[in-house]
Amino acid sequence: MRIARFTAGGSDPRYAVVEGPAGEEELLVVSGDPLYTPLNPTGERVPLEDARLLAPVIPRSKVLGIGRNYAAHAEELGNEVPDEPLVFTVPNTSVAGPGDPVVVPAWAGEELHYEGELAVVVRRICKDVPRERWREVVYGFTVANDVTARSLQGPDKQWWRAKGADGFTPIGPWIETELDPADVRITTRLVDGEDSRLVQDGRTSLMVHDIGAIIAHVSSAMTLLPGDVLLTGTPAGVGPVRAGQRVDVEVEGIGTLSNPFVAPGR
Repeated sequence: MRIARFTAGGSDPRYAVVEGPAGEEELLVVSGDPLYTPLNPTGERVPLEDARLLAPVIPRSKVLGIGRNYAAHAEELGNEVPDEPLVFTVPNTSVAGPGDPVVVPAWAGEELHYEGELAVVVRRICKDVPRERWREVVYGFTVANDVTARSLQGPDKQWWRAKGADGFTPIGPWIETELDPADVRITTRLVDGEDSRLVQDGRTSLMVHDIGAIIAHVSSAMTLLPGDVLLTGTPAGVGPVRAGQRVDVEVEGIGTLSNPFVAPGR
């Protein structure tokens, strides 16, 4: 089941079940927030083309990222593969939605990178989750772009600015609740005008630490709350993106997250 958050005709954000094949999707509007209330269709239907999709969840608590979770990505940046999941925190103010422009700050220099990823949305309050029971606490999955000011990761030590600036965590286009994440394809395309170039092509089966290991590790130290988002790491092929380009991240079985990158003040 695909769960979207959207607005249409100037309405306040609402939630809907996405129905129909690609290119013919409709939004079956539901009342309330599906993370906290049972799905209750209102009967209203909105064509997807008439809606503006928003970030499918705005974490009330936190976003947690996992670094160097694909061996080839760690190698391309000259890093070792960590024995345990390498966790960093991202503020919820960094979350953006599909289609939202990502501002390229002047302080990011020439090394603002795209990082296409699978993201996990937490279902309920949980702590000390056994690795084999991770599915019990997961609501679903979405697509993420873990935008990174690469040149600041070293000098800043903490990655608060390199990964946590406003708009640096686009997610969407919706949450897929029924995905089997064990071996799905993740691709990223860098689009510049008419040119579209495949820059990342990996599979979740290549994760160093799988989703069960990530949730068990994180929840051993901190409580996870409904709507928390876990970024599971990026495959090899990361690289710079500049204002005027667009990044399209696709996760097999979910869909495509597309965001333009713009200069400040645009």
